[in-house]
Amino acid sequence: MKQVFIPERHELIMKEKLEDLYLQYNRREFVPPDPLACLYDYRDLRDREIVALVASSLAYGRVTQIVKSVSHVLARMKPTPYAFLKNGSCETISETFSHFRHRFAAGRQFSAMLLGLKKILKTYGSLNACFVSGLDDGSDTVLEAVTAFTKALTQASPESPGHLIPSPQKGSACKRLHLFLRWMVRQDDVDPGGWHNVPPSTLIVPVDVHMHRICLCLGLTARKQANQATALEITEGFRAVAPRDPVKYDFALTRLGIRDDCDMGAFLDKQQRTPTERRLIGGAAPDLGRSRDDPIPLPFR
Repeated sequence: MKQVFIPERHELIMKEKLEDLYLQYNRREFVPPDPLACLYDYRDLRDREIVALVASSLAYGRVTQIVKSVSHVLARMKPTPYAFLKNGSCETISETFSHFRHRFAAGRQFSAMLLGLKKILKTYGSLNACFVSGLDDGSDTVLEAVTAFTKALTQASPESPGHLIPSPQKGSACKRLHLFLRWMVRQDDVDPGGWHNVPPSTLIVPVDVHMHRICLCLGLTARKQANQATALEITEGFRAVAPRDPVKYDFALTRLGIRDDCDMGAFLDKQQRTPTERRLIGGAAPDLGRSRDDPIPLPFR
């Protein structure tokens, strides 16, 4: 993996600005309508990890529809998500969600994922136990464990859950899976955590188009695709300023451009940006004019 070059002076400025943003927006009051809010109702870790995987797997499209779909699912997983999967028959689970649909996901795919989770619970006892079985103590990131986890879940499903469980082996950024891990591993005012046996230092930044654009502006990548290689490069950049918790600023940064009071241009001190950086802030196609192999200076002034 190419090392992201961040001059020491810029690194200090970046950390200061990120910490300010974190302190301002990394608060529970700013979570709704993020589907993460669905996790707060579940104190039992066995329930929370299931809710987290369900919510993250459906975390694409309009946020109002995501929350509606997740709420619809959870309302039917009675008495609790864990008990529903553990004690419910395969026929009951399939029938319960036979008519479910969330954008591209049909009830058949969603039921297949839930049946895979049911088998994982029977085999390992918890999703956490399944995940940590693939952890390598010598790895810098959770990538190998994510690959093993998705393979185990897909193989446990009676048929493919499709895009609900993406494959890292295909080079995908797997944003929703890394979002799931952020929720379950980190613990602060926003992320409820619970998976204490997975080091936060090994997490990978959940990268989608929005986060990719932000990181282009921050100078953490010059890559044009929001794929796995880009996610790993961005994570290396954040690790330079927060080595023990490279995903720490994810929630606060993704408020940029979403909240009316959290403006991307203001955060980047827009009046001091170059024309290229201003185009990126406005959402135009990036043309950074540099090779991917060149050191990437941080654009903070």
